[in-house]
Amino acid sequence: MAPGPSERLRELHLELPPPPTPKGSYAPVVRSSGLAWVSGQIVFEQGAVVRPGLVDRDVPADVASELARRATLQALSALAQELGSLERVRRVVRVGVFVAVSPGFHLEHEVANGASDLLLAVFGEPGRGSRATVGVAGLPLNAPVEVELLVEAP
Repeated sequence: MAPGPSERLRELHLELPPPPTPKGSYAPVVRSSGLAWVSGQIVFEQGAVVRPGLVDRDVPADVASELARRATLQALSALAQELGSLERVRRVVRVGVFVAVSPGFHLEHEVANGASDLLLAVFGEPGRGSRATVGVAGLPLNAPVEVELLVEAP
């Protein structure tokens, strides 16, 4: 039997961060009709956004890709808290990656691979969901990357 997501995280030497605390009037995860939507996640350390600013001008693309990976871990932490276990996730339906970019930057898809690659590593082929990658002028709290997830989790 193939290892589940929790075992894969251990094999990858990854630990989920503490579950997120909303920074506004929203729920970290909402469940309905066998789906779970994870609100957009940005990476914080010691109460501050990690590497604030625009990708390309202030944050190198490779660092932004790592932040997308870390934001995805944060989203998985929210899911684990809501569902009781990541083993309840049947498949990733969609990942949304928002990248705050400087003018002329057009490699948002490479930044988003940080999120998609992690989901594939943790869930295997069921981690390959659809994806929307959007370059934006700015994100909350001057974060360079925000990741949201939609998963099937009956």
